[in-house]
Amino acid sequence: MKQFKAESKKLLDMMINSIYTNKDIFLRELISNASDAIDKRRFLSLTKSELSDEFKIVVVADKAARTLTVSDNGIGMTKDELENNLGTIATSGTLKFKQEQQQQSDDSLIGQFGVGFYSAFMVASKVEVETRSAGEDGGWKWTSSGAEGYDIKACEKAEIGTVIKLTLKENDEDCNYSDYLSEYKIRSLVKTYSDYIRYPIVMDVTKSRKADGGDGYTEYTETETLNTMTPIWKMAKKSVKKEDYDKFYRTTFHDFRAPSRVINVNIEGNINYTALLFIPEKQPANYYSKDYEKGIALYSSGVLIQEKCAKLLPDWLGFVRGVVDSPDLTLNLSREVLQQDRQLRFIADSLRKKILADFKKWLKSDREGYEKFFKELGEGIKYGVYENFGEKKDELKDLVVFGSSTEKNAVTLAEYVSRMKEGQEGIYYACGESAEKIDAQPQLEKLKSDGYEILYCTQRVDEFCLMTLGEYDKKKFVNALKAGEHSDSEEEKNEDVKSLLDDFKKLLGNKVHDVRMSSRLVSHAVCLTAEGEVSIEMERVFRASGEGVRAEKVLELNPEHELIKKLIKRHKSGEGFETLAFTLYDEAALMALGEVDDPAAFVTRVNSLMK
Repeated sequence: MKQFKAESKKLLDMMINSIYTNKDIFLRELISNASDAIDKRRFLSLTKSELSDEFKIVVVADKAARTLTVSDNGIGMTKDELENNLGTIATSGTLKFKQEQQQQSDDSLIGQFGVGFYSAFMVASKVEVETRSAGEDGGWKWTSSGAEGYDIKACEKAEIGTVIKLTLKENDEDCNYSDYLSEYKIRSLVKTYSDYIRYPIVMDVTKSRKADGGDGYTEYTETETLNTMTPIWKMAKKSVKKEDYDKFYRTTFHDFRAPSRVINVNIEGNINYTALLFIPEKQPANYYSKDYEKGIALYSSGVLIQEKCAKLLPDWLGFVRGVVDSPDLTLNLSREVLQQDRQLRFIADSLRKKILADFKKWLKSDREGYEKFFKELGEGIKYGVYENFGEKKDELKDLVVFGSSTEKNAVTLAEYVSRMKEGQEGIYYACGESAEKIDAQPQLEKLKSDGYEILYCTQRVDEFCLMTLGEYDKKKFVNALKAGEHSDSEEEKNEDVKSLLDDFKKLLGNKVHDVRMSSRLVSHAVCLTAEGEVSIEMERVFRASGEGVRAEKVLELNPEHELIKKLIKRHKSGEGFETLAFTLYDEAALMALGEVDDPAAFVTRVNSLMK
């Protein structure tokens, strides 16, 4: 028995016990290596026709013998190649072959992986490799039971190619190794990891049919191809129908609805990749919960590397589903981790730009469809504006849409600016739980009656988004619900009115920052607003997230309203002032906050005023 080199022996132990985190991937590695071997033979057959064949990978499970066999009719190995590739761990014959052929135009067909063979020892107590190289008369057999060493001897092998036979370990408390001999498990592993290997992966499977002339069923064996081979994202776009995309999306991402948008990406350059992305019709039920896993499936030459690669898209595009396939990724031994993060950053940056470019086309070509998408998932785009102190705000500012006080449908910022009145300096907006509640706010009456359009912001991130933008087309954003200008009448100069405002403020205590007369109220007597950086709507958002940030609330009074005139009289006479004052404050709080501090006291005061 030959011994592994000391460093190889140590590496083998690491690969079996540390490098791979999931035993299931051993079959992926063996199939990928078989595919690489066929790639090499197919490449050589372009100039040596005698090497042409009907290429395939065969999987055989023998439950009685507890063996699982993976065979291919690829290029095979010589004795020296067996010694070099399997005797010295981490030497990739495939990579060496690729380097030798780098002058050829078709070298992209050559796989890059070779060392994954040793993952077989995670599930096998013994591994046997029988191989015959093209151009040789006989074959060679490599046998090993693990780190103690290996044997190589001549063997009879009629066909060019390689057969790898695993004798599975006995079941233990950590793993039921017998599962890897079941048709269901093998099908599942192929479907998950190797479905898009370009060559057929075949296996004899057991089926049943109705017995002739009887009611029972008889079993029979049939050879079946387990993999799809050609991924839908590699097909020519014009050859794929909408129903094909819909079926792939529903099946892959377990959504009974069809996607609202399909985005195809094909990039050729320093790093090549293909992507097929989907925009869901509805927001996933758990989208904002900690259980939701964001990420795009990452493939390398059709082999699944990560089922959900979170680094491919920013969090604010976490609703996007799909796959990315690149032949140029530099992976570690287990293929589970990218060795060069810059490759992933390049793809992520490119993907983001492609998605946003597609959104801009969507907005122009299918406004109704885009507005439906934005109503359901557009909050993520607004979070993208706000994230990282507005790092991407210039990319996103023309994609956000808002409700409007004058338009039936949602509007873009560019559309709002195009309709601004002559001399209007700012973009007015107002935040609230719904357009109906915003529309009922008293402090908007005068702006609307004067013909100004107001953006209605009903999503919790809206105000943060607009504050991050700061301005659009050199027009600043103005919160129409914040504290307005003081009344321009002579009312506040009156000593009685000044005394009223002082006493009203003392009466309310820390409920408000100030009480003042206002010129912007029309039919309403009062309104509750805020001044400073934190608006009432922002306080609501902070409070919902458990933060104690408070707005500096201002109670505005309409000096022309009969109730305020009555309040002035009551304050002067001293009769019923507090009851009316608290009632007016509660009225303002109901309109602005949707609640009062003490509902029972509010009802009692209203009843007393009705007597």
